[in-house]
Amino acid sequence: MELRPWTVLLGLLLLPSLSFAAGKCERLVITGSPDAPPYLWRDPQDPTHLIGASADLLQQVGKDLGLKIDLLYGGKRSLALNEVSSGRMDMLADAPLTTRELETLDYIHPALVQTDYLVWTRKDSALVYNQAADLHGHKGAVAERARLSRDFEAFATEQLTLQRTPTVTPAFQKLLLGEVDYVLAGRYSGMAMAQSLGMDKDLMARELPVDQPGLFLAISHNSACNDPWLRGQLAKKMTELPASGLAETALQSNLQRWKAQLQQAVGTPTK
Repeated sequence: MELRPWTVLLGLLLLPSLSFAAGKCERLVITGSPDAPPYLWRDPQDPTHLIGASADLLQQVGKDLGLKIDLLYGGKRSLALNEVSSGRMDMLADAPLTTRELETLDYIHPALVQTDYLVWTRKDSALVYNQAADLHGHKGAVAERARLSRDFEAFATEQLTLQRTPTVTPAFQKLLLGEVDYVLAGRYSGMAMAQSLGMDKDLMARELPVDQPGLFLAISHNSACNDPWLRGQLAKKMTELPASGLAETALQSNLQRWKAQLQQAVGTPTK
């Protein structure tokens, strides 16, 4: 069959676009929960941007892949999700794994961070805790914004008595007043909050995590950057991070950063 000249020309024109498909994305706009320190929170110096351990890790990933990374405030968690689902922003930095969101997002495995939720009690508490079932029959509290795993949420709904509070602060206050027997809070966020509120001498965290939800990178189906090359490179970086030591370094530096901001806000001396 004889090929017409325009057919050959069209084929030649298509080849460069295919070969450079992996490089079409030069900038990723990423958002996430603006109230999840030390992983992500709004920069007090520039509230249009997000800072934190996750932000630092993603900046390093972007540098390695030759991508410009912008961590922007997209509103509260539900609004940030809408920004990404619509394609107005490319990616969520801290998406909990839910089947509902698979219709609009591609999740990158493994998780960017694994968060430890611990059982916090008063230091004089007689509560015996070795497993989640030990909390049955005791009154607890947890912040509304806590992102627990689906399995634990189902368990808590059926087996536990949990009061929901706007933030960790009123939950800890209830604990000190004896209104609840325990609080479920993140290892690092709970530690920083307890110290900043001057409650660390009265409260303690039980070492065994009650839940360890993973928070994933999730790229929008509507993002122009969503292609197999990028998803593969991100998955490779997520696999390499745990062994690199970068995640722990970023976590510890941002924990200190957030604690310093909290202490400055409440006027307490840095410990």
